[in-house]
Amino acid sequence: MGISRPALVTTAALAVAVLLAPVPAIAGPTAAAGPDTPGASGGTGPQRERGGADSALAKAPFSATANALTQQPHSLAKDRAYPRRTVLKTPPVNEADKSIKLGLVPYHSIAPRLNALQLLGDRVSVEVAGTSASGRQLYLVTVTEPESAGKVRDQERMRERIENSPAAAVRDKEIKSSYKTPVFINNNIHGNEWEGTDAALKLIEELAKAKDSKTRDLLSKNRVYLNVTANPDGRVAGTRANANGFDLNRDFVTASQPESRAIRRIAIDKQPAVMLDLHGYVNGTLIEPTTPPHGENYEYDLFLKNSYANALGMEKAVNGLGYTAEKDGVRPVEIPFRDQTEGWDDWPPIFTPQYMPFQGAVASHTIEFPMRVNNASYDSLPVAELRRRSAINTDIAGAAMRATLQYTHAHRSRVIADQIETFRRGAAGEAQRPVSEETVPGVPGIGPEDVYTTTFPRAYVVPAGRGQRSAAGAARLVDHLIANDVRVERATRSFALGGKRYPAGSYVVDMHQPKRGIANVMLAEGRDISADVSAMYDISGWSLGLLWGATVDKVKRGELQVSSRPANAAAPVGSVAPKGDLRLRLDDPKELAALNTLLSQDVAVRRTGDGAAIVPGSARKKAAVLADRFGVVFSSAKERGTVPLKRTRVAAAVTAGEQFALREMGFDVVPVSTAILNAGFDWADADVLIVSTGLSYAGLTPAARDAFRASGAGVVGLGADGAAFSDAAGLIQATAVEGNGDANGVVRVKNAGGVITGGAPKHTFVYSPVWFTGLGSGVRVEQLYSGGNPLVSGHWRATAGGTDGPADAAGKPSVVSGVSAEGVPVALFGTEPLFRGHPKGAFAQIGRALLNG
Repeated sequence: MGISRPALVTTAALAVAVLLAPVPAIAGPTAAAGPDTPGASGGTGPQRERGGADSALAKAPFSATANALTQQPHSLAKDRAYPRRTVLKTPPVNEADKSIKLGLVPYHSIAPRLNALQLLGDRVSVEVAGTSASGRQLYLVTVTEPESAGKVRDQERMRERIENSPAAAVRDKEIKSSYKTPVFINNNIHGNEWEGTDAALKLIEELAKAKDSKTRDLLSKNRVYLNVTANPDGRVAGTRANANGFDLNRDFVTASQPESRAIRRIAIDKQPAVMLDLHGYVNGTLIEPTTPPHGENYEYDLFLKNSYANALGMEKAVNGLGYTAEKDGVRPVEIPFRDQTEGWDDWPPIFTPQYMPFQGAVASHTIEFPMRVNNASYDSLPVAELRRRSAINTDIAGAAMRATLQYTHAHRSRVIADQIETFRRGAAGEAQRPVSEETVPGVPGIGPEDVYTTTFPRAYVVPAGRGQRSAAGAARLVDHLIANDVRVERATRSFALGGKRYPAGSYVVDMHQPKRGIANVMLAEGRDISADVSAMYDISGWSLGLLWGATVDKVKRGELQVSSRPANAAAPVGSVAPKGDLRLRLDDPKELAALNTLLSQDVAVRRTGDGAAIVPGSARKKAAVLADRFGVVFSSAKERGTVPLKRTRVAAAVTAGEQFALREMGFDVVPVSTAILNAGFDWADADVLIVSTGLSYAGLTPAARDAFRASGAGVVGLGADGAAFSDAAGLIQATAVEGNGDANGVVRVKNAGGVITGGAPKHTFVYSPVWFTGLGSGVRVEQLYSGGNPLVSGHWRATAGGTDGPADAAGKPSVVSGVSAEGVPVALFGTEPLFRGHPKGAFAQIGRALLNG
């Protein structure tokens, strides 16, 4: 429901007053400081900062506007007219919000500003796109000329035709003349890279108030979507990560966090053709496209053509602001594709702009504004200098946004045509076009180092029945594919494909589909790019097909003659045997979660020699509830089990992603560190200690060491730090050898079976890989790196001396276990089975090791 023109007039003064209210000054030194040196962005933990409240903004009396606006539910509606008016609830004033010191808009002032912006005219709409890890709202703003409900439906029909019927969309005259190009601007995904939010608010106000014909024409042919702050938790706390400790700009394969899932929903529902992601701090301003390697699943010729051209326009706009290195400390713009050799790549789809092409973006960019204000600079520089820098960054972010709107508007027909072509190639199953100066005219410097393509298979099959390693893992994978807008079919009859027979109920991913890129990027094994470049910006391997615990078959070629129906969700897979004791495999995190729930209910569960759990038949009703909740199978038990299992309380010195994974498996987790143990940790609260970071045995006081020894807690060590703790404490004899610290990816392994690696998959993940030598008597090898080259996909080179590469790890123990002299169970992992909460098929190895402790 809209708002009447008289109401807009009567509230205009209030809206302007709120928008123009100044951020209060903060007392402090004002001496000038020199510019920062260039560097990649980083983050630290939250530190509280005293500062005055933004009272003029936060306490504005919006009761007058409440009756004029319509409260809307927290969802992205597709059929309501624009503008869509929403009264946003104003959060309590938070004087500790880290934005205040920088002269930027604190989170608690964003809602009142957006309420006011909706009253400046009929172009601004606000919706709540989701909530953060701590429950703060994510605000999605749409700026466009008004549209009736019928016009909105027309736009949605055209959007769906572009994706789902791209061959017809190519010839659709209505799309060419009337479809509004979607542009998405994502801000502040790293919480301590603030200024994109402030630039976005200024842009919204400008577009709302502008009366010129150019703005009217722009908004009549485009929709501008702005995620005002993608990480409100981090914005308030001044941290890179969200409240769960996750770097959200590394989460777009797994989408483990609510903020990432909200952005994914925006991408699917709005289908942006052009996208910006605002970051800091690299001086000069960095504007993608990137250096090699380029994601091999993109239609990179279409992407590079638009991304490079838009980057040039943004460069001109940013340099045109007049900031200089001599006067302001601002260096000229850098475009990595043009100005760098390697080290800033678009290979992994974990970053927001690298995910967006799989949802239809033909230009997407990371923008790194130049003037550092976070981390040490935040704490050490005078307030006046921080605010000077923030103002420059805000100007630069705004210039990039405006230039992108100008490019999109000027090249609207080409941008839409290229998005259609992206989907058309996928649906037709056509080969990619390698980039060259012929296929991408106007982009200089293209060479063989820029050519990354793949051969898409004909289909993927996720088998049902006996051919499936994990029904729970398969269901999770299928649901995840569907959540990413991948088309999945479920067979209604048995069928043959690729020389193999599959039962009814198996899932088929036909790779002749518009979004084949995201399907392949998730299901394919990936590629070893070690020989292609010397260094990578982040991870280089991530295969969900190999790491999420499900059996996935790749069918390279053949006709799909499968009787099937579209799957909107995975079919339920949980079940309970009708009589006798029950066997629960512990090969999946959902099975560990079900077990831990039973143990918390005091069910007497016993473990088998291969690490499975035997549940008494008397707990059948409880098992039935958990089978339904977690989608796990309680089969008929043929053995009794020998070792009683108990609820395991875990003291954890681990990363945020590892802690998240432990809790996903249902463990009670108490975070610890060297400082916490030295302060007098009560070991009565923990049965086992897991160490990957933040805990040094050498750094413990004698009293803390004695307390740990007396506790009898088992130990699970991850990576070099976990092995170092065991070595310093003299727990078991195993020498950790560290491979190349830059290495990461998917590796092949051989499992010994038994309590820890029984039922484990043949692949796992490494990040700074470790292997073990010099094993003492009684130390058992649980897992080995495969022989030859164990790396399947990723980047793992030998170091300059020719050592520490995959050949050195081949055939070496990757997981070992033993018992200390005090009788304490110990397990050491040279792999990263919980990395960023991602390789879910490997989680159970850690869960089993903890239960063994």
